[in-house]
Amino acid sequence: MSVPSGVPAATTATATPAPPPASVSQLSRQRVRAAWLFLLPTLVVLGMVAGWPLLRTFWFAFTNANLSNPEPPQFVGLENFATVWDDPDWWQSVRNTFFFTGISVTLETVLGMMIALTLNTRFRGRGVLRAAVLVPWAIPTVVSARMWGWMFHDVYGVINAMFLHLGFIDAPIAWTADPRLSMAAVIAVDVWKTTPFMTLLLLAALQMLPDELYEAAKLDGAGPIRVFFKVTLPLIRGPMLVAIIFRVLDAMRVFDLFYVLTTNSSESMSMAVYARQQMFEFQELGLGAAAASMLFAVIAMFTAVYLVLGRSAVEEAA
Repeated sequence: MSVPSGVPAATTATATPAPPPASVSQLSRQRVRAAWLFLLPTLVVLGMVAGWPLLRTFWFAFTNANLSNPEPPQFVGLENFATVWDDPDWWQSVRNTFFFTGISVTLETVLGMMIALTLNTRFRGRGVLRAAVLVPWAIPTVVSARMWGWMFHDVYGVINAMFLHLGFIDAPIAWTADPRLSMAAVIAVDVWKTTPFMTLLLLAALQMLPDELYEAAKLDGAGPIRVFFKVTLPLIRGPMLVAIIFRVLDAMRVFDLFYVLTTNSSESMSMAVYARQQMFEFQELGLGAAAASMLFAVIAMFTAVYLVLGRSAVEEAA
C-alpha cells in the first residue's frame, strides 16, 4: 500500500492502544494497597515504641503529675508550659542548646568539607585513611564523653599537661567544672566525634560529581578555589543541606555529652538535660513533660523549615 504524498511514513504506523483508564486506576489502587500492607508492620512497631510514649508525654504535660505523689494526675491545662516559660533556667538551657548547635554544626561542616575534599583525591592509602576517619563516629557517645572527661581532668588530664608543657596556661584548669569553659569542652568533643559523619555524607556527594566538569574548568584556567565555589559547592548544595539539617536536629536534642561532661548546673545544661532534671531530680513529671514537648516543638519547627527549603531547592533545580 502506497503512502500518500506529503504524509510522513511514521504517521501511518499503527499506534499501540493505550490501556483503558479503568485498568490503570485499578492497578494504581492495588499498588497503593500493597505498599500499605508492607508498611503496616513498621507503622505498628513505630506506634508502640514511639507514638504511644510521645502521646503520654503530651498528656503528662497538661497534668500535675509528680513522681512522689501516688494520686492520679489532674488536668491543669497550660500551667506547666507557663511555669517552664517563666523559668530563667529554661531560657538559659535554650541559649546553651542554640549556641552549642550553631558552633558545633558550623565547625563540623567546615572541617567535614575539608576532610572530604582531601579524601576525594587519589593517593596511596586513601582507603585506610577513610576507615580511620570513621573511628570517632563509631565510638558510642557516652564512651567518648567519659574518655574526654578524663582527658579534661584538672589533675590527671592530658589536655592540661599538654597546655602546661607548651606554656599556654600557668596552672591546671577544671575544664568541665567551670560553666564558662564546659561549653567549649562539650563543643570540642562533639566536633571530634561527629565531623566524620559530615565527612561521610559530603564525600558521598563529591564522588557523584562527573570528572568532565573539572576537566572543562581546568581547560578554562579556573583555579582550585574558583572551581570549588563555582562548580563543586553549587552541585553539592542539596546533599550538604541534608547533612546540615540532620546534624542540627541531632544537636538540638543533645543530652549525653552535657550530662556526662558538665556539672549539669543551670548555667551549663541543654534543653534535654533541663527536661530530665525536672522529671527525675525534682520529680515534677508534668513540668519535665512540658519542657520535653517544647523541645519537640522546636525540633518540629526546624524540620518544617527544612522541608520548605528542600522544596524550594527542588523547584529551583527544575
